[in-house]
Amino acid sequence: MKFFDTLFDMLGLSPPAERTVVKPRAQVTTREAVKTRERVKTREVAKARELAKPHEVLAVAEPSVKPASKKAVLYETMTREMLLRYDVRVRKWRTSMSGVAWYVTYRDGRVQRLLESPKPKSPMSAAIFLHEIGHHAIGFNVYKPRCLEEYHAWQYSLAQMRQWNIPVTPRVMQRYQRSMKYAVGKATRRGIRELPSELLPFAQ
Repeated sequence: MKFFDTLFDMLGLSPPAERTVVKPRAQVTTREAVKTRERVKTREVAKARELAKPHEVLAVAEPSVKPASKKAVLYETMTREMLLRYDVRVRKWRTSMSGVAWYVTYRDGRVQRLLESPKPKSPMSAAIFLHEIGHHAIGFNVYKPRCLEEYHAWQYSLAQMRQWNIPVTPRVMQRYQRSMKYAVGKATRRGIRELPSELLPFAQ
C-alpha cells in the first residue's frame, strides 16, 4: 500500500476514497414472527369491522323488583282506608302485639285522633289495629263500663276482618277471649255491681 501511496504522490494524484459496504440486514422469517404479524393483522381487521358497525343502544337491565303479594296489598289498602275513614293518625307502629287508642281536644275545638298498634301484616296484627280503630269508630265513653267499650271495639274489629276477607284465626279468637276476660276481671276487682249481659260469658 505504501508503494501506491508514493506513486500517487509522485504523479500528483490522490488515492481513491475507501468505500464502506453496508450489507443488507437479514430478514427474520421465523414461525413466531409470522404468527405475531397475523395476530396483529387480525386485531386490526376486527377493530375496523367494529368501527364500521352502526351504533347500537344497549339496553340496561333494570333491577328486578319483587311484586307485592296479594295479602300485602290487602293489608296496606285496608290500613290506609281505615285511617282515612276516621281521620286517625298513627303515632307509632309497635313491634309488640299491643295497642292503644286516644284523642286530644285542642282549645280551638279541633280533635286529633291517635293510635299505636302493630302494622297490619297478619291476621293478629290486623285484629289489634282494627280493635284500636274500633275505639274511634264507636266513640269513647259511649259504652259504660269500660269493659263494655272493649267488647264493642272487639266486635267491630272482628266484623271488619270478615268484611275485608281477613281470616279470623283461632289465635285471634284466643286473643279476643283473653282480652275480654282480663277486662271483665279488672272491672270485677274494682267492685262493679252488675255486668252487662254481653259480658257474662267472660265472667267465668
